[in-house]
Amino acid sequence: MATPSPLARHPAEFVGSFPDPAHRLEPALPEFAFIGRSNVGKSSLLNALTGRRALARVSSTPGKTQLLNVYRLDPCYLIDLPGYGWARAAKGEREGYRRLLERVLQTRDSLSGVVWLLDIRHPPSKDDQAFHALLVASGRPVLAVLTKADKLNQTGRAKALADRTIELGLEADQLQVVSSETGLGIADLGTAILAAAQEIPA
Repeated sequence: MATPSPLARHPAEFVGSFPDPAHRLEPALPEFAFIGRSNVGKSSLLNALTGRRALARVSSTPGKTQLLNVYRLDPCYLIDLPGYGWARAAKGEREGYRRLLERVLQTRDSLSGVVWLLDIRHPPSKDDQAFHALLVASGRPVLAVLTKADKLNQTGRAKALADRTIELGLEADQLQVVSSETGLGIADLGTAILAAAQEIPA
């Protein structure tokens, strides 16, 4: 049985959904935004990290997250942001999602860091590459998380990790491999988020 995330020891609650990227949260706590393609498994990962099966709604239809969905734990806020790259969304909707993401990265002073989710099985898409450029330009602290690791065997995971490391231009210790299904890497990711939250001055 996988070791649970240390974040699961802290009560978690849904705060609300907000259209304004500058919406102020009270009390002030470190904030970590979860961003990735619309089918990368953000909601499942949030549930696994917090130990709450239904804290974040998991939909069979990608693209359902259209606002800032905020969850509060004692040490921090976790913010689920709209997924990018959902081809079935109308052009105007896709542009709206992108503007929201850009404004969060560029103007949200209270944002402490970004957890960037990518599917371990696939090279970065054009949307991923475009978003990578936004992240670099924003200067925000970023942890790249490779999801759906249960879809590969151990040898496949090792090769995919090496490939994604090269493709993203990152060091191996800048990527975290996880599976919300099996719990692989969930405890390590929770530990990293908790440590980052504790390092941020009150």
